[in-house]
Amino acid sequence: MIRRDDATQGQTGPLSNAEVQQFVNLLRRYLHYELDQWENLVTESDYGPIYASFTNKLPDG
Repeated sequence: MIRRDDATQGQTGPLSNAEVQQFVNLLRRYLHYELDQWENLVTESDYGPIYASFTNKLPDG
């Protein structure tokens, strides 16, 4: 599991449309080139930890 403790890195507020598009593009590239079978991420927010899981298969069921 990769832990990201510096979630906002000094930035505040919601993402702009351009930032959302950049995020999606970078995530797509990361998952295409780096994801082997799965990746679990955790980051901190003002309300506690936030978890994200990525896999290369659909969940059972």
